[in-house]
Amino acid sequence: MASVTLPDGSKREYEGPVTVAQVAASIGAGLAKAALAGRVDGKLVDLSHVIDGDAAVAIITARDPEGLEIIRHSTAHLMAQAVKELFPEAQVTIGPAIENGFYYDFSYTRAFTPEDLKAIEARMDELVKKNIPIVREEMPREEAIDFFKALGEHYKAEIISSIPAGEVISLYRQGDFVDLCRGPHVPSTGCLKVHHLMKVAGAYWRGDSSRQQLQRIYGVAFPNKEELEAYLKEREDALKRDHNKLGRELEYFTTVDCIGQGLPILLPKGARVIQLLQRWVEDT
Repeated sequence: MASVTLPDGSKREYEGPVTVAQVAASIGAGLAKAALAGRVDGKLVDLSHVIDGDAAVAIITARDPEGLEIIRHSTAHLMAQAVKELFPEAQVTIGPAIENGFYYDFSYTRAFTPEDLKAIEARMDELVKKNIPIVREEMPREEAIDFFKALGEHYKAEIISSIPAGEVISLYRQGDFVDLCRGPHVPSTGCLKVHHLMKVAGAYWRGDSSRQQLQRIYGVAFPNKEELEAYLKEREDALKRDHNKLGRELEYFTTVDCIGQGLPILLPKGARVIQLLQRWVEDT
């Protein structure tokens, strides 16, 4: 017998163990369709999580902040799967959710190009259409290390080696792609329709400049196209007002690589503006 207490204080009784997905379905078809994950006794879990006793349960959807973060984290995994399918020699490292989106760091023999990003995004769209189930698995520590080493994913093996002994090692499988992660994740790739890859930047493994340099692909993800379009429009407008862009276009300053991007060099027009501003301050 499982007794579930919902956020509004109401209770539901089940004759035996029940998954979070089944709880959502028992509440309503609409909620079951919108469900992404659950919170059981305060802990975020997958929809497949089994409840076998009394528990406080909330169903997480894209309307919840936690739901949006799960979408973004899951989209990072989706991107990693697309990268591995297109560039099998690339190694995956870490890929968290961040504000408005996500990133994933990769080790690869050459720099990713804008054309690569378009190809990766197109492959992500294909994987979404396949609606591949995302399944949680657990594995003993040493077995997990050997598993990722056999895949050639030495960064993942190093991460597992640094996890304290006794902690559960969980993996998430979507098709042929397997990634190390604590989760939770959306139930299938079909939940990740709205995304866009933004740029590639450099990063160091574990933030240590003495270690390997990686490539970080940034992307954004939202529950619907309207929010994505609004974000991209806002970002485009902000770039138009960017002082760095305007200063160069107006020929106020420039930068050179040998000095560094953080130290702009005034051009004649910029020097003239500075002089006028200084005189204005002195006269007021």
